[in-house]
Amino acid sequence: MTDRRRLRGLSLRARVLLIASLLLAVGLTVGSAVVTGFLHGYLISRIDAQLLPMATGMAQQPSPESFAKTIPVGEGGGFWDNYAALLDPDGGLIVEQRPQGRPSPTDPALPHLDVAAVDARGGRPFDVPSEDGSGSWRVLTLTSNTFALSDGGSSMQIRRETVVVAASLDGVQATITRLNAISLATGAGLLVVLTVVGSFAIRGGLRPLRRIERTLAGVADGDLSQRVPGLAAPSTEIGRLSDALNSMLAQNEAAFAAKERSESRMRRFVADASHELRTPLVGIRGFTKLFRMGALTEQADVERTMDRIERESLRLTRLVEDLLLLARLDEQRDPADSLELAQMDLRTVAADALHDVRALDPSRPVELTGPNGEAPAAAPAYADEARMRQVVTNLVGNAVRHTPEGTRIRIGVGTLDGKAVLEVADVGPGLTDEQQARVFDRFYRADDSRSRADGGGAGLGLAIVHSLVTSHGGTISLDTAPGAGATFRVLLPLVDDASSDAAE
Repeated sequence: MTDRRRLRGLSLRARVLLIASLLLAVGLTVGSAVVTGFLHGYLISRIDAQLLPMATGMAQQPSPESFAKTIPVGEGGGFWDNYAALLDPDGGLIVEQRPQGRPSPTDPALPHLDVAAVDARGGRPFDVPSEDGSGSWRVLTLTSNTFALSDGGSSMQIRRETVVVAASLDGVQATITRLNAISLATGAGLLVVLTVVGSFAIRGGLRPLRRIERTLAGVADGDLSQRVPGLAAPSTEIGRLSDALNSMLAQNEAAFAAKERSESRMRRFVADASHELRTPLVGIRGFTKLFRMGALTEQADVERTMDRIERESLRLTRLVEDLLLLARLDEQRDPADSLELAQMDLRTVAADALHDVRALDPSRPVELTGPNGEAPAAAPAYADEARMRQVVTNLVGNAVRHTPEGTRIRIGVGTLDGKAVLEVADVGPGLTDEQQARVFDRFYRADDSRSRADGGGAGLGLAIVHSLVTSHGGTISLDTAPGAGATFRVLLPLVDDASSDAAE
């Protein structure tokens, strides 16, 4: 457990370097072992190849005397690094030649080799230690047939004897030992060199990760605009990681920005709602205080005060109802659930809007046309008629309030690009780009100087229009410019499309 914790405490670079070094060390060790094994086998096979013809030649000698003559003798009287012996059938020594020409502790320690033991080995070479255990010998045993006189000396008889030939393995062991020493030194040097080179290579390979780390640290410090630079090709792991992180960072930045905008809108909404609700309440409270203080001595003053209280109460009621409507539309996952949808023709509400404008301002010119000024046409839609009347009423009221007296208003109805269209247009002063971008915000008023007592609204009318149109699955747009008037256009699905969607 402690080793695991220590390993986890290492940096990624250190762990990669450690694992690579371990794998390299294992690879060098295995390679050296394989080479050593093959070399050892090759050297042993060469010794076996030397022992076999030597033993075969000796086994073909007919007598011990001739056997002894076949053994080459060196300058010191020995058989160089070899050993040869002839044994009787019971394993007893008949004649032998030692490497030094005399007994030595380094001579092979042969096991008991009678004819049965030799036959069991089947002519296969085997290893034995030296008598003092300091070395080892390669031994090959073969049986031979020799001629000997009988006990009476009157006849010759054939006897199976054993030929033993052995070669010292000290040279092989010295070669293997030297090879191991060279492999160890070479492997250690190579391991050190490759570890140092690998350290620099890993440092360079992990440089993109350090760049990513610094970028994410900057994001953690609050700079959401930072992005991971293109450090590698998109097809590589680093490239794909960079793309994924940049996508995530972009989404996080957008989400935080949206959250800030939402919180800002909520703060502004709460402040505006509080202000709008407080204004009529303050008026009502002031009028009631005047009445309790006896400041309204005349009946006409009392009636005017009661009329103001009633107007402020109605205004407060409308404001609360508008806020409740917006809240209901916001809290429902499917705003259409709050609507009583049915097939209708938008020409009905357009015609009623025409009469409303004439009732509000008889002197104002108003006309009913098609979407682009042509003759009005049928606009079948699947909608809540009461809510659509509220939409048209708010649009018409907005046009009347925010244009000078006598300004012409046009109400268009029909179909356009496969949609049912209802539009309200005026030729008033129009709106700037900034005003157009915020016109559907809640509590936004393009003309803050207009007093509420003079007919200015709370800034919820167009927000309600936008929410109601959206809940019908439609869209509302504004085409305006300073001095060019304003055209509000509502697009709803035609009745066939809407009916099929509702049926689904």
